[in-house]
Amino acid sequence: MQVGEPSRTARAAAFHRAALQVLEHGRIFADPLALRILGEYADAVAREAERRPSGRGMRIFIAVRTRFAEDALAAAVERGVPQLVVLGAGLETTGSLARFRGRSSSPAGLEAPAPRRGWHPAAGGADVRSIGFERETLAEGLAAAGFDPSAWTFFTWLGVVPYLTEEAVWATAGFVASLPNGAHAVFDYGDAPASLSPEMRASHERRAAQVTALGEPFMSYFEPLELRAKLISLGFSEVEDLGPRQIASRYFPSHADTAPERGGHILRATTIAGPAKGCGPLPAARLSEDYS
Repeated sequence: MQVGEPSRTARAAAFHRAALQVLEHGRIFADPLALRILGEYADAVAREAERRPSGRGMRIFIAVRTRFAEDALAAAVERGVPQLVVLGAGLETTGSLARFRGRSSSPAGLEAPAPRRGWHPAAGGADVRSIGFERETLAEGLAAAGFDPSAWTFFTWLGVVPYLTEEAVWATAGFVASLPNGAHAVFDYGDAPASLSPEMRASHERRAAQVTALGEPFMSYFEPLELRAKLISLGFSEVEDLGPRQIASRYFPSHADTAPERGGHILRATTIAGPAKGCGPLPAARLSEDYS
């Protein structure tokens, strides 16, 4: 990643979010800022996406992880969460309150400091700071962004964990878990390549080579049961982890039986469970079979 520029992989994720608005008409999740923050026209995004049909699977995964995070955020806001932190890699729009207009649970009262691995701020009123997870602590970056450590906080951390060392992942998760009045965190991660089917492993290796060539190699993979145990040991009391089959079961149920068992995961962890603080498992939100 170049200083003063968004992460290259973050730009690819932003492209997928924009393509979803154009080709799937935003029916998995609506993001009116997706094209604007990317700086591209709809027809150009459509042409590029149609030239690369193999990218559809990643586009749908990025859409579902965003939908999962936003559903979890909406549930937390209903329970009174006053502070949002977007730990992203640049070109994020979650920190913009405009993203949530029209939702039944609008986080209009959220404070949103937003340190990122990248450069480009979210479109909207978030306080944006750049930090390097490998070079400074999350506490240091958030202190500069006006973060209130005493407030119940929701963290979104999408598209970042695979690019960090395990040491940086645990340091960040440990900080979130240490907050005294409760925290939620949503992030995604991948199973180890050796655990994938031969076809999926070959696809993963191609993508790994691509991101390595961009200077942003994959650094971390996790085994689900070990990850859950580590999060619990750090202080999280409620962990909801959806692998490929669980994602399909929740969002594309007619394809659940054919979904792979291993691959990309989306996970929500909460430090304080119960009616006042925890969300409990998110309700099923089945999406149109057109996306499965």
